[in-house]
Amino acid sequence: MKRILIVKVTSLGDIVQALPVVADIKRAFPGVQVDWAADEAFAELLHWSMGVDRVLCAPLRRFKKARRWRDLKAIWASIAELRAYRYDYIVDIHGVYKSAIIAFLARSSRRIGYQSQDLGERGAAFAYTGRFGPRPQGNAWHGMRISAGEALGYQVDGPPVYNLRLPAPVTQPFAARSAPVAAFFHATSKDDKKWPLTHWVAVGRELSERGFHVVLPWGSAGEQAAAERIAAQVPGASVLPPMSVTEVAQMIDNCTLVVGTDTGFVHLAHALQKRTVMIFVATSPSHCGVEAPNRSTSIGDGRSVPSVSAALEAIEYVQASKPVPAMQDQSAA
Repeated sequence: MKRILIVKVTSLGDIVQALPVVADIKRAFPGVQVDWAADEAFAELLHWSMGVDRVLCAPLRRFKKARRWRDLKAIWASIAELRAYRYDYIVDIHGVYKSAIIAFLARSSRRIGYQSQDLGERGAAFAYTGRFGPRPQGNAWHGMRISAGEALGYQVDGPPVYNLRLPAPVTQPFAARSAPVAAFFHATSKDDKKWPLTHWVAVGRELSERGFHVVLPWGSAGEQAAAERIAAQVPGASVLPPMSVTEVAQMIDNCTLVVGTDTGFVHLAHALQKRTVMIFVATSPSHCGVEAPNRSTSIGDGRSVPSVSAALEAIEYVQASKPVPAMQDQSAA
């Protein structure tokens, strides 16, 4: 086994949670090269991975929105890069048309994807020469590890290993602050996933009383307005300035605690081994949540709004003791 291509195109949280597949593969096949094909919007994250050898990307999402000629040319150019090597296996752990097309265009006689009932778009099946077993019940992130192991013939063993190394920040976030920092990721891509602002205020006030400095990142004018409403009612809270993806990641890495809804940056906080509480309102915590002993936990049932007391209990849990050390993957270093 010399070279493997993983296809997982979007989105931030999904790609973060798929990264342990790389460490699994490199443990099973020492010396193997692992490339990854994704949307250009998420290439930055993949470059932080110490296990991914080559990041292949194209502005698929941007072209879909703007239909600009320069983006189409970039997509065509990316096809040549995609076909620069022949792969022993292509493993599509996304399962939609765009990932299947990438798998089909890449050079390999072994292209593995999900069974039809497990695909996000059933037409994607055209690209595959082989299929994973039925998608395992339960946590989707562990399921991706199981599926990749089935495709390549190894057993998944041990906790997930993310192996992320962020670039050093130009200026150290919160360098002048002595108080521990808690980041609130209150914004979501869908309104039905939001936790009430009154709940954020209540938790923020409690953390402020415990000596935390609460910070609120945002990504749009609406999110900024919500952050300002929360900050106005939480003593000492700060609304952060506009930040790039890398800057948000560096900010997370300098936090003591991260609390947020089911969003990509909260998954990233978990991967960076921060003390993390993820709040589920309309999605399934058993399917998409984060859990690590004494460090990360998910609350909610995916059908109702978790209470403030449930969030505070979860914060107590992740703050209660020294976290269990994560397994380090020496093969990916």
